[in-house]
Amino acid sequence: MTAPSTAEPAVTRPPAPGDPAHPARAPRRRSHRSGAAWLWGIVGVAMVMVAWELYKLLAPEDGVLVAGVRILPRPTDLAMPHVWDMAGRLLAPVTRQEGSPPLWGVIALGALTTLGIAAVGWLVGMIVGFAFALLMQRWRLAEWGLLPWIILSQTVPLIAFAPIVKSWGSRIQIGGFEWQDWMSVALIASYLAFFPIAVGALRGLQSPDRIHTELMHTYAAGYWPTLIKLRLPASVPYLLPALRLGAANAVVGAVVAEVSTGLQGGIGRLLIQFAGQASGDPAKAWGPIFGAIALGLVAAGSVALLGLFLKDYRRGEAA
Repeated sequence: MTAPSTAEPAVTRPPAPGDPAHPARAPRRRSHRSGAAWLWGIVGVAMVMVAWELYKLLAPEDGVLVAGVRILPRPTDLAMPHVWDMAGRLLAPVTRQEGSPPLWGVIALGALTTLGIAAVGWLVGMIVGFAFALLMQRWRLAEWGLLPWIILSQTVPLIAFAPIVKSWGSRIQIGGFEWQDWMSVALIASYLAFFPIAVGALRGLQSPDRIHTELMHTYAAGYWPTLIKLRLPASVPYLLPALRLGAANAVVGAVVAEVSTGLQGGIGRLLIQFAGQASGDPAKAWGPIFGAIALGLVAAGSVALLGLFLKDYRRGEAA
């Protein structure tokens, strides 16, 4: 007979707070990463401002010429106002008339108008793009037939396409419904937004490993249970970056469409209007440009709020 074993069972020690595997360190690590991202963003903006002023100080009077072709502008105040002049102009009135609102207020109002139109375009693009992704994931033949055309659709120049959309829309009248000009802008914004969403969603829906899909088959799960319980959660790390890119594309499409169609009230119209006044007030023309940049950041940042509700599915998020 063999003597009974006197070895004590192994005791699993809970990770200490200082242990890298301790779960309490994960939120702290994420907060440090977020703080570092904000810090590097501020540093990047500061470096652009410093480079701008250094170029004005050191560049030749005729700009940078290569083989007789000017590749960088002249460092004059007309072409490149000082950073502090552009910042001060945002606080000054739009015109010299008494009671004229400040420039930043007009730009903010135009940016909000464009943001609302771009949001409608983003929602439409998200629905259309995700529908295409579902269709292409479900049937491989649909992917072979649709994906090349989806990619090819992004080669159409918006400047030429926008007036055609406006012309077509003006002829639409169903009962009491009448097509508005802003709907043409939203449609063009959705045209740019749906492409990254369709591609990102398709990649995410196809991302589950074969062992996981086969496991769902062993459970006799059909297409819809597999889609809801496996493919949709697995697509989140791919879908969120695609939604951010789609939001930025929707803003670009809305601004370009406003310029092409002449829609009043948006940031695109302000770009054209103030650009015509650049010879007499060069710093003023940069105000709508800053507004468009801020608009794109707000649109992309708004999608990041959606990621807070889906944080449990964001492990290994695609860049």
